Amino acid sequence: MPSTDTSPYASTATVALDSATARIPGRRLTARLLPLLAEAELLDSPAGWGAAATPAGAFRLEPVRPGRDLELLTGWMNDPEVAAYWELAGPAAVTAAHVRSQLDGNGHSIPCLGLLDGTPMSYWEIYRADLDPLSRHYPARPHDTGIHLLIGDGTNRGRGLGTVLLRAVANLVLDNRPRCTRVIAEPDIRNTPSVSAFLNSGFRCSAEIDLPGKRAALMIRERALRSLI
Repeated sequence: MPSTDTSPYASTATVALDSATARIPGRRLTARLLPLLAEAELLDSPAGWGAAATPAGAFRLEPVRPGRDLELLTGWMNDPEVAAYWELAGPAAVTAAHVRSQLDGNGHSIPCLGLLDGTPMSYWEIYRADLDPLSRHYPARPHDTGIHLLIGDGTNRGRGLGTVLLRAVANLVLDNRPRCTRVIAEPDIRNTPSVSAFLNSGFRCSAEIDLPGKRAALMIRERALRSLI
């Protein structure tokens, strides 16, 4: 029976890919569908990962659609606490360019909204750390998966929600990317709440590294240690 959910954030349907023929069954391969192929190959389709149960509610990732989400994201990027580290404050065109660079790229980074019980409240970037410039700054392994995040609504900050969501997203990555053995992050070392959230969600600080524009804490969560966390 077709879904009756008319919410603009209804879960994105998983697209089945026939890797042998590089076609989507039942559909002609068009320019609009090419990003789905890249996403499936490089990041195992975050759109189809489903929801994770957390103490705060059901959480899932929904790939960004600029026409639907740009106003919301622009508001978040202009929050002073967010702008201090993301440096994307300004008109909608600034946020649009940042998101579009990923959507029009080679598929190694997927911008997503984080939905808690169906309500968008955070922004995430799931990316292939081993294919990113970050890989020049640490001993990368094949299929290392990186995450960037911000919690958009200030009322959701400062009460441990970041720790809960980081644990959930790291688990989603490890559950749905069998080739990935590590989840990677590189928060600004000055962003103490972010660093603490990573540590409390099972990441370890492997090193401090100098990246363009910031000194970062290289955070790593190992698949091999998951049962111990």
